[in-house]
Amino acid sequence: MTQETPKAPNKFFRWFKGNSAQTPESDKPKEESSEQVLTNLPEIQVKPVMAEALVSDDKASMVAIEEEGTLSLPEPIKKTGFFSKLKQGLHKTREKMGGGLATLVLGSKKIDEDLLEELESQLIMADVGVQTTQKIMGNLTKQVARKELANPDALWRALKRELSGLLENVDQPLIIDTTKKPYVILMVGVNGVGKTTTIGKLAKRYQQQGLSVMLAAGDTFRAAAVEQLQVWGERNHITVVAQHTGADSASVLFDAMQSAQAKGVDVLIADTAGRLHTKSNLMEELIKVKRVMQKLDAAVPHETLLVLDAGTGQNALNQVEHFHKAVGLTGLALTKLDGTAKGGVLFSLADKFAIPIRFIGVGEGIDDLRPFDSKQFIEALFDQETNTQESIES
Repeated sequence: MTQETPKAPNKFFRWFKGNSAQTPESDKPKEESSEQVLTNLPEIQVKPVMAEALVSDDKASMVAIEEEGTLSLPEPIKKTGFFSKLKQGLHKTREKMGGGLATLVLGSKKIDEDLLEELESQLIMADVGVQTTQKIMGNLTKQVARKELANPDALWRALKRELSGLLENVDQPLIIDTTKKPYVILMVGVNGVGKTTTIGKLAKRYQQQGLSVMLAAGDTFRAAAVEQLQVWGERNHITVVAQHTGADSASVLFDAMQSAQAKGVDVLIADTAGRLHTKSNLMEELIKVKRVMQKLDAAVPHETLLVLDAGTGQNALNQVEHFHKAVGLTGLALTKLDGTAKGGVLFSLADKFAIPIRFIGVGEGIDDLRPFDSKQFIEALFDQETNTQESIES
């Protein structure tokens, strides 16, 4: 797939006359060695693992850990408080997308071809994606042609409706079915997306909800991942099933399933090794891991959650496509939204795959991973008062 660079505005508008376009792709992530998945499953001793040190390149893992050795329990998060945090976390995306679009549309005196061409260009540059932009602009131009949009204010409201509609379709929170013990969440993703940290935050969230949680350290390829989960487990009194670095990932997850079933654990969160989505042999191993777990329960995993770094932009679509084809994704978690201006990719993901967006991460704190709320996201992205204040300060 080739990288597309937006051309002059007058050429963008030609796309609505039937020309095709390809989805841009970011640089591919660094390849990693494959891991061997064995069919003979050795016995593993299961016990809470007590680690003394953390070796990790994931800075968020130790946030909110107090000297006493216990993750601090955040105060109940008020909607208004998180909304402010969400606006702050979406600063870069809002500056590039929300503020830019508002300035363009609301600053215009009339709706004409030049305005529509520039609007199309800005949507694409905001990582909304070519195909999704075409769909949005096609709907808007039809409304303009029918004279349903009389002025730029009406166009602005219509644009927000189009974008809101895309996200409403994927606004489906993850509900833990406690009648299924354990409720298994299989975490997948490429290296460096914050997968292990996301697991720790989810474990704490479910623990705070009164659910019993167990972690399976299935990322046996990276030593830091195992140690990181061990620290999360030790400091929060959560059992971690782990083995030495390089051990068979499938056997670790199989053993964790057996232990969770025997103990009546509510939620089992299973980590897996980060793998390059374009490497078929690594994806085959992930399929085998899933198959091994199903020997104990054909219904697992109940949730297959792909963790994505929002900063990868349109390359996230390639990751979703490959992982979904391999293991059948049921949810997405987008991390690091606070560090990127490419948050527009959520609209493209929602439009192309319609896979529920379960969680978004807008900071390093344990409470900064939150269930996705499409209405709050749109409000934070297009908050007029915030956009105006940021323009004044800059």
